[in-house]
Amino acid sequence: MGLHIHGTGLNLIWAWFCALSLRSPPRGVPGLQWLIGSRFFSDPLAIASAFRSIHALSPNDLFSVDYDKESEDLRVLLIRGFHVIGALAFQKDGSTDQVARKVANAALELKKFLVPDGAGSDNAQNGWVIGAVGDSDTGDIQFFASGDGGRSHLQTVPSVVYDNDPDKYIWEKGCLMHCQLPIKLPFFYPMNNSADASEMYSSSIGATASKLKQSDVSFVLESSKKRAEILEPVFLRGYDLFSADPSFVGWSDTTSRESDQKSRLCSHFCSHSSLVTGNYSAENADIIEVTALLNRSIMLTGPAAPGAVFFPALEEAKLLIPEFNLDILCYASKDLPLIDAIRELVIPALIDQLGSYKIGNVSNLLTEHPQLRPYHFNPPGLLHPVTVIYELSYGENEMKQVEVRKLFHARLGLRTDRPLLRISNALSFIVDGTGSRGRQKGPSLLKDVHIGIPSSGVTGGVVSLVEGSYEYYHYLQDGFDDSGWGCAYRSLQTIISWFKLQLYTSIDVPSHREIQKSLVEIGDKEPSFVGSREWIGAIELSFVLDKLLGVSCKVINVRSGSELPEKCQELALHFEVQGTPIMIGGGVLAYTLLGVDYNKATGDCAFLILDPHYTGSDDHKKIINGGWCGWKKAVDNKGKSFFLHDKFYNLLLPQRPDMV
Repeated sequence: MGLHIHGTGLNLIWAWFCALSLRSPPRGVPGLQWLIGSRFFSDPLAIASAFRSIHALSPNDLFSVDYDKESEDLRVLLIRGFHVIGALAFQKDGSTDQVARKVANAALELKKFLVPDGAGSDNAQNGWVIGAVGDSDTGDIQFFASGDGGRSHLQTVPSVVYDNDPDKYIWEKGCLMHCQLPIKLPFFYPMNNSADASEMYSSSIGATASKLKQSDVSFVLESSKKRAEILEPVFLRGYDLFSADPSFVGWSDTTSRESDQKSRLCSHFCSHSSLVTGNYSAENADIIEVTALLNRSIMLTGPAAPGAVFFPALEEAKLLIPEFNLDILCYASKDLPLIDAIRELVIPALIDQLGSYKIGNVSNLLTEHPQLRPYHFNPPGLLHPVTVIYELSYGENEMKQVEVRKLFHARLGLRTDRPLLRISNALSFIVDGTGSRGRQKGPSLLKDVHIGIPSSGVTGGVVSLVEGSYEYYHYLQDGFDDSGWGCAYRSLQTIISWFKLQLYTSIDVPSHREIQKSLVEIGDKEPSFVGSREWIGAIELSFVLDKLLGVSCKVINVRSGSELPEKCQELALHFEVQGTPIMIGGGVLAYTLLGVDYNKATGDCAFLILDPHYTGSDDHKKIINGGWCGWKKAVDNKGKSFFLHDKFYNLLLPQRPDMV
C-alpha cells in the first residue's frame, strides 16, 4: 500500500514544491481539511488537492463539522469526477492513531452527506478512505488508510510518493466535459403563504431534475478544439442512457452507426497536442462540449394538437418563471465511454447544480429576482477547476459577494490580496480562430510596447518598471478622432487595460463617451459634458477609476516640471510595491509613465514614457523608433527639458487593490 500525492494542490496544506525533492513543510495549518481524489486516477490513494472545512457547529471543536453546510458548498464547488477520499488535521499532542480515526470518520460522514443513501459510484461505503494527522509544530504528516470504506482498522501508509509532474498525471489521461443548459422553472405560488410557495418551488425543481433522467432527453457531444480533421458530433438518446424497454426504438430503428456512437470513448474528441508540447493544465485540457435537448414528441405516432396543463389553486396565486443558466464542468478519464460519462457525470452534475438553487430562501426569489450565475475557476495552487455560483443582482463588488469570495479563498487556501475568484478570473470556453481558448474580447491592441527599448543612459541606476501587461491606447485609435484633446482619456484607457489584463476586473475598457458618462453620473460634470471635447486631468481619472473599478489613487503635485526628478525615489517605490502605470498630467499634455531609472547616489534619473499623442498605425518598430515609447530625461544632453518648467504637474498613482 502506497500513497500518491500530486502537485501544487497540496499547497493548500503546505508550500512544498521544488524541482527534484520536497522540503519539510512549515508549521501546520489549524483546522480540518478534506483530501480530494478521483476514481479515474490509477492510484485510489492519489491526492490531488485539499479543501479546508469552514463550517463548524462549535468553533472550539475541530470535529464539530456542520456537514449540511459543508456538503452544500462542496456539491457545487467540487466538479464531478473528483470526490472526497479522506481528511487531514494538525495536532500538538495526543494519540495519532485515535486522531486519524476521528479524521477518517469525519471524511466518511461528509461523503454520506454528499452522496446520500449510498447512491452513485462514490458512495461512503466503497473505496479507500484516508485519515492524515500532521504535527502542528514540525509540519510532519502521518498518513493512515483503510481499503474497505473505513470499516476496518486504519493502517499506516508505508510509502508516500510526491509527483514531480502532477499536471501531467491528471491531464494526460483525463479531459473536461462542459455543459450549459438554460432552464425555466414555472410555478404558481399562493400570494399569502410563503411556506406553500417554498414547497411548490422545490417541487418544480425536483420535477425538472427528474426530466434529465428520462428517455426524451438527448445529448449532443462535440469537441471544443479546432482539429485538422472534422469530427462528427456524437448523439446519445435518453433511451440509450436510461430505458430498459427492449421494444422501444425511439425515432428510428437502431443502426450500426448509432451503435458505433454509443461505444465511443471520451478520447474520440481528445487531441494529442498537449502530449507533444507537454503543456498540461486545465486551461489547455481537452474539453467535450455537451448540449442537452428535449424531444417532447418522441412517443407520438402522428400529428398532435397543442395541449394545456391545469394547475388548481385554492387561493389567490401568481405565476413565477425564474430562469437559471446551468453551467457545469466534469472531469472524466479519456478511456471512459461517452455514454457512461453522460450518465455518471454530466446528468448528476446538472441535477446537483439545479438543486443548489433551492437552498436559499424562496422569499428572495419572489421579491428580489436574484441573478444566479455559475463560473469555473482554476486558481494558482489548484490542479483542477472548481465551480462557484454568484448572485449578481447588485454587482460583483456588492459587499455580500465580497464576503462570499472571502469564504471561498479561505476554503481553498488562497491569498487574500489578489483577485483570484472574480468573474475576470473565470475560465473561458470560447474558442477563437486558432482553436485556442482565451479571455480576450474584441480586437487585440499592442501590448507591453516598452519591452526591448534601448537603455535609459543613466549610469549605475536601478530600473523600476510597471509589473504585468497593458495595452497601448493613443490618438485616432479605432477610427475615433481625439487628436488635441484626448491624451488623458487614452492614458486612462491604458491604465484600465492594465487592471483588466491583471484580471482585477471583467469590464471592457471604456470609450471616451463612457468615461464622460461616468463623470456625469457621479456629479463631477454637467450632462452637456457627454460628447464634448473637453480635457480631463488626474483628478477626473481618479474619479473614474474609483467608480468603475473601485480603485483608489494617490496624487502627487509638483509646481514645476523641474521638480519631477525629485520624485524619482517615490516613483520607484510605487513601481516596486504597486506596479501600476502612472498618469502624468501637466499643462495641456498627458503621458503614461511605465517606469523610472534612478541612481540614488548621483540623483541622475530617467522616465519611461508611453506617449498617447501618437497618431500612426500600431507598428511596434515605428513606435519605438519614433520615440513614442522610450526613456526621457528631464533635461537631455542638448539641454532641452522634456517637462516644462513653467507648468505644474499632477501624477496619478493607482493603488493595486488589496481585495478578493
